[in-house]
Amino acid sequence: MKRYKVLFQPDNVIVELDAGVDLLTGTRKANIEIKCSCGGEGTCGKCLVRVVSGAITSKGHSTRDGWSVACQTHVAGDIVVEIPVSSRVAQSQVLLDAHADVMTDVPDLPSSFSFDPLCKQITLQLIPPSIGDPTSDTSRLLLALKKAVGLNFVQLELEQTRTLAETLRKNDWCVDVTYAQLGDLNYIISIDDLNANGRLWGIAVDVGTTTVVVYLVDMLSGSVIGKAGTHNKQARFGDDVISRIIYADEETDGVGVLQQAIVDTINGLIAELVDKYHIDANDIRAVVAAGNTTMAHLLFGIDPRYIRLEPYVPAASRFPIVKAREIGLEVYPQAVVYNFPAVASYVGGDIVAGTLVNGMAEETPVTLFIDIGTNGEMVLGNKEWLVSCSCSAGPAFEGAGITNGMRAMQGAIERITIDKETYEVTFSTIGGARPQGICGSGLIDALAEMRAAGIIDRAGKIQDVPTPRVRKSDNGIEFVLSRSDDADLGRDIVITEADVKNLLRAKGAVFAGIRSLLRAVNMDMNDIERIYIAGGFGSYLNIPDAVQIGLLPDIGTAKYQFIGNTSVKGAYVALTASSAISAAEKLAERITYVELSAGNLFMEEFISAMFLPHTDLSLFPSVDS
Repeated sequence: MKRYKVLFQPDNVIVELDAGVDLLTGTRKANIEIKCSCGGEGTCGKCLVRVVSGAITSKGHSTRDGWSVACQTHVAGDIVVEIPVSSRVAQSQVLLDAHADVMTDVPDLPSSFSFDPLCKQITLQLIPPSIGDPTSDTSRLLLALKKAVGLNFVQLELEQTRTLAETLRKNDWCVDVTYAQLGDLNYIISIDDLNANGRLWGIAVDVGTTTVVVYLVDMLSGSVIGKAGTHNKQARFGDDVISRIIYADEETDGVGVLQQAIVDTINGLIAELVDKYHIDANDIRAVVAAGNTTMAHLLFGIDPRYIRLEPYVPAASRFPIVKAREIGLEVYPQAVVYNFPAVASYVGGDIVAGTLVNGMAEETPVTLFIDIGTNGEMVLGNKEWLVSCSCSAGPAFEGAGITNGMRAMQGAIERITIDKETYEVTFSTIGGARPQGICGSGLIDALAEMRAAGIIDRAGKIQDVPTPRVRKSDNGIEFVLSRSDDADLGRDIVITEADVKNLLRAKGAVFAGIRSLLRAVNMDMNDIERIYIAGGFGSYLNIPDAVQIGLLPDIGTAKYQFIGNTSVKGAYVALTASSAISAAEKLAERITYVELSAGNLFMEEFISAMFLPHTDLSLFPSVDS
């Protein structure tokens, strides 16, 4: 098969591709990250590139002036391709929580846990062997460890056994032993020279579908020394977990490619923290991760294909404790890696971690804990009972499937107000930059403001209001948020009627999930005593606007509480309170999963929620009809 050279500009990177290979594959090979919400299906239109010269074939997705959709444009000769700023993946707005750089930042542990690090270090002085005491070196070490800290059922790894004799004798039988206790399992992580450096670090990771967050933790004090976050490099294969599962299933070594992408993302953040705080990565001896079920499968290189196929069963809900080298994490090779257990295919370890740290499972008030993202996972209950579900909201709130939608990145419109008399739009963007598109919080604001101004009706249909901002286009009727001379795209930023419909489906799915969960336990909205909102997107929500559009229950804003990134907080707790791991395992077993695809209940609620705010206005007493 013929191979051709592809030059990507302005990066000045050349790759060779077989004839017929699409340009999106070329950008991946060139390690250039561009937007591709649909994972290469040709439906989102976000991966626009311009073919400057050379021969291509296209599946009918070409636009004017040489602009083409990369995933549907195939190499037919040597070509030069320009990738514009608007098509590139920029830095996401990642929720790290406050005090990101405070050296004394020691987060409060939940009251049910006390500081007891997962990973500890002890100095052992062994009695040397003699003719009268010829006990083997390994038995001598394990006996000393049992006497010192009560550690039983420990097995040395082969490599540790190979080097033990020399290490003990070189150090006059006095060594530092680093060990980890994970429930009933005990691990010797390292046997080091005495006082090698006196440092012991851990890493807590939120493995999110969109973003990844890492905490660097001092295991001797519990301090969070540094925090870092970025977008998940898997996003180039699709914005949502279904797109990535399809890629893993259909592409050659798809699982391996996706695993490498998430490992590279985590390693990049670890390297950033190691460099910033001048530490040795080999002193990182424990890693705790929390993510949804699909992300956990891909982190460990487990095939996730059956998660999306009825009856929606994951390959694993409990994940093996592995050593860092087994999955390619660039820390101490024998560092232990623990991942929070999942409840079901679409209620993962991130939700278990969040439920663990928010305390609802130990308290009396009936609480709704919700992470509004692609899947809209939620848990309802208290110390007596817990039920959960996941509603497939889709990636609309991440900007996917929206004409000018984007993630929460520099230049994304995040706040909007619309004058009810003139229909003029006022907005703010992330970083104060010129607008490039609109992210989830801005989309919710836009929907609420357009409804309040009479620009859309309850069904989401754009009305014939007296403003040039409402117009017809090739994409149907649309409302102009930002003119091309104000935007950083070279074109207007708009909300189309089709965009509104997509947002109605997303908000309807979330609210239908809440209603379905309540009905499953014979409760109604007023029985909810408090609502915890977690996650990066949730923390930027305007609650009154979310209620106005029917995304969240109308039970009074005082009952709402933002609790931040509970996934990484849960991972931190497991690092610094080893009993949290046993608690997490038990908690995952306590949570009852409600499968919304079984029966007609969810679909009935979903159809009713496809209006602003809802078909049943009595559910939203504070919202004007």
